[in-house]
Amino acid sequence: MTVESTAARGKPRRPAAKRTAGKRQQPQPGPKPEMVQLLTPEGERVEHPDYALETTPEQLRELYRDMVLTRRFDAEATALQRQGELGLWPSLLGQEAAQIGSGRALRETDYVFPTYREHGVAWCRGVDPTKLLGMFRGVNHGGWDPASNNFHLYTIVIGSQALHATGYAMGVVKDGADVAVVAYFGDGASSQGDVAEAFTFAAVYNAPVVFFCQNNQWAISEPTERQTRVPLYQRAQGYGFPGVRVDGNDVLAVLAVTRAAAEHARTGQGPMLVEAFTYRMGAHTTSDDPTRYRRKEELEVWEAKDPLLRLRRLMERENAADDAFFTDLDAESDALARRVREAIRTMPDPDGMAMFEHTYADGHTLVDEERAQYGAYVASFADHHEGD
Repeated sequence: MTVESTAARGKPRRPAAKRTAGKRQQPQPGPKPEMVQLLTPEGERVEHPDYALETTPEQLRELYRDMVLTRRFDAEATALQRQGELGLWPSLLGQEAAQIGSGRALRETDYVFPTYREHGVAWCRGVDPTKLLGMFRGVNHGGWDPASNNFHLYTIVIGSQALHATGYAMGVVKDGADVAVVAYFGDGASSQGDVAEAFTFAAVYNAPVVFFCQNNQWAISEPTERQTRVPLYQRAQGYGFPGVRVDGNDVLAVLAVTRAAAEHARTGQGPMLVEAFTYRMGAHTTSDDPTRYRRKEELEVWEAKDPLLRLRRLMERENAADDAFFTDLDAESDALARRVREAIRTMPDPDGMAMFEHTYADGHTLVDEERAQYGAYVASFADHHEGD
Protein backbone atom coordinates (compact mmCIF):
# COMPACT_ATOMS: atom_id res chain seq x y z
CA MET A 1 0.00 0.00 0.00
CA THR A 2 1.40 3.40 -0.93
CA VAL A 3 1.79 6.33 1.42
CA GLU A 4 -0.79 8.26 -0.58
CA SER A 5 -3.43 5.57 -0.21
CA THR A 6 -2.76 5.30 3.53
CA ALA A 7 -3.15 9.04 4.01
CA ALA A 8 -6.32 9.02 1.92
CA ARG A 9 -7.87 6.59 4.40
CA GLY A 10 -7.38 9.10 7.21
CA LYS A 11 -4.24 7.61 8.82
CA PRO A 12 -1.73 10.32 9.71
CA ARG A 13 1.64 10.37 8.05
CA ARG A 14 4.80 10.37 10.11
CA PRO A 15 6.55 13.72 9.72
CA ALA A 16 9.53 13.43 7.41
CA ALA A 17 11.89 14.82 10.04
CA LYS A 18 11.21 11.86 12.34
CA ARG A 19 11.79 9.12 9.80
CA THR A 20 15.10 7.79 11.12
CA ALA A 21 14.59 4.05 10.78
CA GLY A 22 17.38 2.45 8.82
CA LYS A 23 19.59 5.54 8.99
CA ARG A 24 22.79 5.53 11.02
CA GLN A 25 22.62 8.14 13.77
CA GLN A 26 25.80 10.11 14.30
CA PRO A 27 27.37 10.05 17.79
CA GLN A 28 26.55 13.12 19.84
CA PRO A 29 29.41 15.61 20.16
CA GLY A 30 31.22 15.55 23.47
CA PRO A 31 34.62 16.05 25.05
CA LYS A 32 37.52 14.53 23.17
CA PRO A 33 38.70 11.31 24.83
CA GLU A 34 41.93 11.63 26.75
CA MET A 35 44.81 9.68 25.23
CA VAL A 36 48.00 8.95 27.14
CA GLN A 37 51.02 10.08 25.14
CA LEU A 38 54.69 10.36 26.12
CA LEU A 39 56.18 10.77 22.66
CA THR A 40 54.74 13.04 19.98
CA PRO A 41 54.82 12.15 16.27
CA GLU A 42 57.63 14.67 15.97
CA GLY A 43 59.70 12.66 18.44
CA GLU A 44 59.41 15.04 21.40
CA ARG A 45 59.04 13.73 24.96
CA VAL A 46 56.00 14.87 26.93
CA GLU A 47 54.93 14.04 30.47
CA HIS A 48 51.74 12.51 31.83
CA PRO A 49 50.75 12.86 35.49
CA ASP A 50 49.63 9.24 35.86
CA TYR A 51 52.12 7.40 33.68
CA ALA A 52 55.66 8.58 34.28
CA LEU A 53 58.45 6.73 32.53
CA GLU A 54 62.19 7.09 32.76
CA THR A 55 64.30 5.60 29.99
CA THR A 56 67.99 5.21 29.26
CA PRO A 57 69.60 5.45 25.81
CA GLU A 58 70.14 1.70 25.94
CA GLN A 59 66.44 1.07 26.56
CA LEU A 60 65.49 3.31 23.63
CA ARG A 61 67.87 1.40 21.38
CA GLU A 62 66.40 -1.92 22.51
CA LEU A 63 62.82 -0.81 21.84
CA TYR A 64 63.79 0.55 18.44
CA ARG A 65 65.61 -2.68 17.56
CA ASP A 66 62.57 -4.73 18.57
CA MET A 67 60.30 -2.70 16.29
CA VAL A 68 62.69 -2.71 13.32
CA LEU A 69 63.26 -6.46 13.43
CA THR A 70 59.57 -7.18 13.95
CA ARG A 71 58.68 -5.01 10.97
CA ARG A 72 61.30 -6.70 8.80
CA PHE A 73 60.07 -10.15 9.76
CA ASP A 74 56.51 -9.12 8.99
CA ALA A 75 57.48 -7.70 5.58
CA GLU A 76 59.37 -10.89 4.76
CA ALA A 77 56.38 -13.05 5.70
CA THR A 78 54.12 -10.92 3.51
CA ALA A 79 56.51 -11.35 0.58
CA LEU A 80 56.68 -15.11 1.16
CA GLN A 81 52.90 -15.32 1.01
CA ARG A 82 52.91 -13.45 -2.30
CA GLN A 83 55.43 -16.00 -3.57
CA GLY A 84 53.14 -18.88 -2.64
CA GLU A 85 55.11 -20.05 0.39
CA LEU A 86 52.33 -19.21 2.85
CA GLY A 87 48.61 -19.65 2.46
CA LEU A 88 47.80 -16.41 4.30
CA TRP A 89 49.50 -13.75 6.40
CA PRO A 90 48.06 -11.11 8.77
CA SER A 91 50.44 -8.14 8.80
CA LEU A 92 51.13 -6.02 11.87
CA LEU A 93 52.50 -3.09 9.86
CA GLY A 94 51.85 0.11 11.85
CA GLN A 95 51.13 -1.68 15.12
CA GLU A 96 54.73 -2.32 16.19
CA ALA A 97 54.69 0.17 19.06
CA ALA A 98 51.48 -1.25 20.51
CA GLN A 99 52.91 -4.74 20.51
CA ILE A 100 56.52 -4.11 21.50
CA GLY A 101 55.57 -1.57 24.17
CA SER A 102 53.04 -3.90 25.78
CA GLY A 103 55.17 -7.01 25.33
CA ARG A 104 58.20 -5.44 27.02
CA ALA A 105 56.04 -4.25 29.92
CA LEU A 106 55.29 -7.80 31.06
CA ARG A 107 57.13 -10.08 33.42
CA GLU A 108 58.36 -13.48 32.32
CA THR A 109 55.81 -15.12 34.63
CA ASP A 110 52.85 -13.27 33.09
CA TYR A 111 50.74 -15.16 30.57
CA VAL A 112 49.63 -13.93 27.14
CA PHE A 113 46.66 -14.95 25.02
CA PRO A 114 47.15 -13.51 21.50
CA THR A 115 45.03 -13.26 18.40
CA TYR A 116 46.75 -14.12 15.11
CA ARG A 117 48.60 -10.83 14.56
CA GLU A 118 50.73 -10.49 17.70
CA HIS A 119 54.07 -11.17 16.00
CA GLY A 120 55.73 -8.38 17.98
CA VAL A 121 54.45 -9.71 21.30
CA ALA A 122 55.67 -13.18 20.33
CA TRP A 123 59.09 -11.64 19.68
CA CYS A 124 59.09 -10.10 23.15
CA ARG A 125 58.12 -13.44 24.70
CA GLY A 126 61.07 -15.17 23.06
CA VAL A 127 59.15 -17.17 20.46
CA ASP A 128 61.35 -17.82 17.42
CA PRO A 129 59.68 -15.84 14.59
CA THR A 130 60.06 -18.76 12.20
CA LYS A 131 57.76 -20.74 14.51
CA LEU A 132 54.94 -18.32 13.69
CA LEU A 133 54.97 -19.34 10.04
CA GLY A 134 54.09 -23.02 10.36
CA MET A 135 50.36 -22.56 10.86
CA PHE A 136 50.11 -20.17 7.90
CA ARG A 137 52.03 -22.63 5.76
CA GLY A 138 49.72 -25.43 6.87
CA VAL A 139 52.36 -27.70 8.39
CA ASN A 140 51.29 -27.51 12.03
CA HIS A 141 48.65 -26.11 14.37
CA GLY A 142 50.86 -23.58 16.13
CA GLY A 143 54.51 -24.49 16.14
CA TRP A 144 55.54 -23.69 19.72
CA ASP A 145 54.90 -24.89 23.25
CA PRO A 146 52.78 -22.25 25.03
CA ALA A 147 54.19 -23.24 28.41
CA SER A 148 57.76 -22.53 27.32
CA ASN A 149 57.18 -18.81 26.83
CA ASN A 150 53.84 -18.23 28.60
CA PHE A 151 52.54 -17.29 25.17
CA HIS A 152 49.47 -19.17 24.00
CA LEU A 153 48.99 -20.41 20.46
CA TYR A 154 47.49 -18.01 17.94
CA THR A 155 43.70 -17.83 18.03
CA ILE A 156 41.86 -17.55 14.73
CA VAL A 157 38.33 -17.50 16.17
CA ILE A 158 37.61 -13.82 16.75
CA GLY A 159 37.36 -12.87 20.41
CA SER A 160 37.42 -16.32 21.99
CA GLN A 161 40.85 -15.76 23.54
CA ALA A 162 39.35 -13.12 25.85
CA LEU A 163 37.34 -15.86 27.53
CA HIS A 164 40.33 -18.20 27.59
CA ALA A 165 42.40 -15.50 29.28
CA THR A 166 39.69 -14.74 31.81
CA GLY A 167 39.31 -18.39 32.75
CA TYR A 168 43.07 -18.73 33.11
CA ALA A 169 43.18 -15.59 35.26
CA MET A 170 40.44 -16.95 37.49
CA GLY A 171 42.59 -20.04 37.97
CA VAL A 172 45.60 -17.87 38.78
CA VAL A 173 43.65 -16.41 41.70
CA LYS A 174 42.89 -19.90 43.01
CA ASP A 175 46.59 -20.74 42.81
CA GLY A 176 47.56 -17.56 44.63
CA ALA A 177 50.11 -16.69 41.94
CA ASP A 178 51.50 -13.19 41.43
CA VAL A 179 50.69 -13.16 37.72
CA ALA A 180 48.97 -10.88 35.23
CA VAL A 181 47.17 -12.40 32.27
CA VAL A 182 46.89 -10.39 29.05
CA ALA A 183 44.27 -10.91 26.35
CA TYR A 184 44.97 -9.23 23.01
CA PHE A 185 42.16 -8.46 20.57
CA GLY A 186 41.20 -5.89 17.98
CA ASP A 187 38.45 -3.32 17.68
CA GLY A 188 36.45 -5.73 15.54
CA ALA A 189 36.62 -8.42 18.21
CA SER A 190 35.29 -5.93 20.76
CA SER A 191 31.92 -6.34 19.05
CA GLN A 192 31.90 -10.08 19.73
CA GLY A 193 29.79 -11.58 22.47
CA ASP A 194 32.77 -13.57 23.74
CA VAL A 195 34.55 -10.35 24.70
CA ALA A 196 31.47 -9.00 26.49
CA GLU A 197 31.15 -12.25 28.43
CA ALA A 198 34.83 -12.12 29.31
CA PHE A 199 34.40 -8.59 30.65
CA THR A 200 31.51 -9.74 32.83
CA PHE A 201 33.29 -12.76 34.28
CA ALA A 202 36.53 -10.85 34.82
CA ALA A 203 34.75 -8.05 36.68
CA VAL A 204 32.58 -10.29 38.84
CA TYR A 205 35.45 -12.58 39.82
CA ASN A 206 38.03 -9.77 40.06
CA ALA A 207 40.28 -11.68 37.70
CA PRO A 208 43.85 -10.40 37.18
CA VAL A 209 43.48 -9.90 33.45
CA VAL A 210 44.48 -7.00 31.21
CA PHE A 211 42.29 -6.68 28.13
CA PHE A 212 44.55 -5.13 25.51
CA CYS A 213 42.59 -3.85 22.52
CA GLN A 214 44.59 -2.78 19.49
CA ASN A 215 42.16 -0.38 17.90
CA ASN A 216 43.61 -0.21 14.39
CA GLN A 217 40.50 1.61 13.12
CA TRP A 218 39.28 -1.14 10.78
CA ALA A 219 37.57 -4.47 11.47
CA ILE A 220 38.51 -5.73 8.01
CA SER A 221 36.42 -3.25 5.98
CA GLU A 222 34.24 -1.93 8.82
CA PRO A 223 35.41 1.29 10.51
CA THR A 224 35.31 1.65 14.27
CA GLU A 225 32.56 4.27 14.05
CA ARG A 226 30.25 1.52 12.76
CA GLN A 227 30.95 -0.61 15.81
CA THR A 228 30.58 1.75 18.75
CA ARG A 229 29.19 5.18 19.63
CA VAL A 230 31.66 5.71 22.47
CA PRO A 231 35.44 5.27 22.64
CA LEU A 232 36.23 1.61 23.21
CA TYR A 233 38.08 2.14 26.49
CA GLN A 234 34.94 3.66 28.04
CA ARG A 235 33.13 0.35 27.72
CA ALA A 236 35.01 -0.87 30.77
CA GLN A 237 33.02 1.53 32.96
CA GLY A 238 29.82 -0.36 32.29
CA TYR A 239 31.41 -3.56 33.61
CA GLY A 240 32.87 -1.95 36.71
CA PHE A 241 36.58 -1.77 35.98
CA PRO A 242 38.90 0.96 34.66
CA GLY A 243 39.81 1.61 31.05
CA VAL A 244 42.43 3.83 29.47
CA ARG A 245 43.24 4.93 25.93
CA VAL A 246 46.89 5.16 24.97
CA ASP A 247 48.58 6.38 21.81
CA GLY A 248 49.25 3.02 20.21
CA ASN A 249 51.99 4.46 17.98
CA ASP A 250 53.90 5.70 21.01
CA VAL A 251 55.99 2.79 22.28
CA LEU A 252 56.92 4.64 25.48
CA ALA A 253 53.33 5.42 26.43
CA VAL A 254 52.24 1.86 25.69
CA LEU A 255 55.07 0.55 27.83
CA ALA A 256 54.11 2.77 30.76
CA VAL A 257 50.37 2.13 30.56
CA THR A 258 50.67 -1.64 30.14
CA ARG A 259 53.16 -1.85 32.98
CA ALA A 260 50.68 -0.03 35.23
CA ALA A 261 47.75 -2.16 34.04
CA ALA A 262 49.64 -5.40 34.68
CA GLU A 263 50.57 -4.24 38.18
CA HIS A 264 46.93 -3.28 38.75
CA ALA A 265 45.95 -6.85 37.92
CA ARG A 266 48.72 -8.54 39.90
CA THR A 267 47.96 -6.63 43.08
CA GLY A 268 44.38 -7.88 43.30
CA GLN A 269 42.65 -4.82 41.89
CA GLY A 270 40.95 -6.78 39.14
CA PRO A 271 40.80 -6.36 35.36
CA MET A 272 41.66 -3.33 33.28
CA LEU A 273 41.03 -2.41 29.66
CA VAL A 274 43.76 -0.77 27.59
CA GLU A 275 42.80 0.64 24.20
CA ALA A 276 45.88 1.20 22.07
CA PHE A 277 44.76 3.74 19.49
CA THR A 278 46.76 2.80 16.41
CA TYR A 279 46.31 2.08 12.71
CA ARG A 280 46.65 -0.90 10.42
CA MET A 281 48.90 0.38 7.63
CA GLY A 282 48.50 -2.68 5.46
CA ALA A 283 45.73 -5.08 4.58
CA HIS A 284 43.74 -7.03 7.15
CA THR A 285 45.38 -10.13 5.70
CA THR A 286 47.01 -10.83 2.37
CA SER A 287 43.59 -11.84 1.00
CA ASP A 288 42.26 -8.32 1.62
CA ASP A 289 42.40 -5.20 -0.56
CA PRO A 290 42.15 -2.12 1.70
CA THR A 291 42.02 0.27 -1.26
CA ARG A 292 38.43 -0.79 -1.76
CA TYR A 293 37.19 0.67 1.52
CA ARG A 294 39.58 3.35 2.79
CA ARG A 295 40.98 6.54 1.33
CA LYS A 296 44.60 7.19 0.43
CA GLU A 297 44.49 10.46 2.37
CA GLU A 298 43.69 8.59 5.57
CA LEU A 299 46.69 6.34 5.12
CA GLU A 300 48.95 9.34 4.53
CA VAL A 301 47.84 10.94 7.79
CA TRP A 302 48.83 7.85 9.74
CA GLU A 303 52.09 7.37 7.86
CA ALA A 304 53.19 10.64 9.46
CA LYS A 305 52.58 9.01 12.86
CA ASP A 306 54.78 6.00 12.09
CA PRO A 307 55.89 4.45 15.41
CA LEU A 308 59.43 3.68 14.22
CA LEU A 309 59.96 7.13 12.78
CA ARG A 310 58.92 8.98 15.93
CA LEU A 311 61.20 6.90 18.18
CA ARG A 312 64.13 7.38 15.81
CA ARG A 313 63.55 11.13 15.90
CA LEU A 314 63.75 11.04 19.68
CA MET A 315 66.93 8.97 19.60
CA GLU A 316 68.54 11.37 17.17
CA ARG A 317 67.44 14.37 19.23
CA GLU A 318 68.90 12.87 22.40
CA ASN A 319 71.97 11.34 20.70
CA ALA A 320 70.88 7.93 21.98
CA ALA A 321 72.40 6.08 19.02
CA ASP A 322 75.19 6.64 16.53
CA ASP A 323 75.47 5.75 12.86
CA ALA A 324 77.13 2.43 13.70
CA PHE A 325 74.05 1.33 15.63
CA PHE A 326 71.74 1.89 12.67
CA THR A 327 74.20 0.26 10.26
CA ASP A 328 74.55 -2.81 12.44
CA LEU A 329 70.77 -3.00 12.86
CA ASP A 330 70.30 -2.95 9.09
CA ALA A 331 72.71 -5.88 8.81
CA GLU A 332 70.91 -7.75 11.58
CA SER A 333 67.61 -7.12 9.84
CA ASP A 334 68.92 -8.56 6.57
CA ALA A 335 70.24 -11.60 8.40
CA LEU A 336 66.85 -12.19 10.01
CA ALA A 337 65.16 -11.99 6.60
CA ARG A 338 67.56 -14.59 5.17
CA ARG A 339 66.92 -16.91 8.10
CA VAL A 340 63.16 -16.58 7.66
CA ARG A 341 63.36 -17.39 3.95
CA GLU A 342 65.55 -20.40 4.59
CA ALA A 343 63.31 -21.67 7.39
CA ILE A 344 60.09 -21.48 5.40
CA ARG A 345 61.51 -23.26 2.38
CA THR A 346 62.96 -26.10 4.40
CA MET A 347 59.91 -26.81 6.56
CA PRO A 348 59.03 -30.49 6.15
CA ASP A 349 55.55 -31.35 4.98
CA PRO A 350 53.49 -33.04 7.70
CA ASP A 351 52.37 -36.64 7.54
CA GLY A 352 48.91 -36.54 5.99
CA MET A 353 47.70 -39.30 8.30
CA ALA A 354 48.68 -37.31 11.40
CA MET A 355 45.39 -35.42 11.33
CA PHE A 356 43.68 -38.51 12.71
CA GLU A 357 46.00 -38.79 15.70
CA HIS A 358 45.51 -37.17 19.11
CA THR A 359 41.86 -36.32 18.43
CA TYR A 360 40.55 -38.68 21.08
CA ALA A 361 42.41 -40.17 24.03
CA ASP A 362 41.10 -43.62 23.10
CA GLY A 363 40.10 -45.22 19.83
CA HIS A 364 37.02 -43.99 18.00
CA THR A 365 35.19 -46.01 15.38
CA LEU A 366 34.28 -43.02 13.20
CA VAL A 367 37.85 -41.69 13.21
CA ASP A 368 39.13 -45.18 12.40
CA GLU A 369 36.75 -45.35 9.45
CA GLU A 370 37.79 -41.92 8.18
CA ARG A 371 41.47 -42.84 8.52
CA ALA A 372 40.95 -45.97 6.46
CA GLN A 373 39.03 -44.10 3.76
CA TYR A 374 41.65 -41.36 3.50
CA GLY A 375 44.46 -43.93 3.49
CA ALA A 376 42.83 -45.73 0.57
CA TYR A 377 42.37 -42.41 -1.25
CA VAL A 378 46.04 -41.50 -0.88
CA ALA A 379 47.11 -45.00 -1.91
CA SER A 380 45.05 -44.76 -5.09
CA PHE A 381 47.41 -42.08 -6.41
CA ALA A 382 50.41 -44.34 -5.89
CA ASP A 383 48.62 -47.20 -7.67
CA HIS A 384 47.76 -44.92 -10.59
CA HIS A 385 51.38 -43.75 -10.87
CA GLU A 386 52.66 -47.31 -10.92
CA GLY A 387 50.18 -48.16 -13.65
CA ASP A 388 51.64 -45.42 -15.84
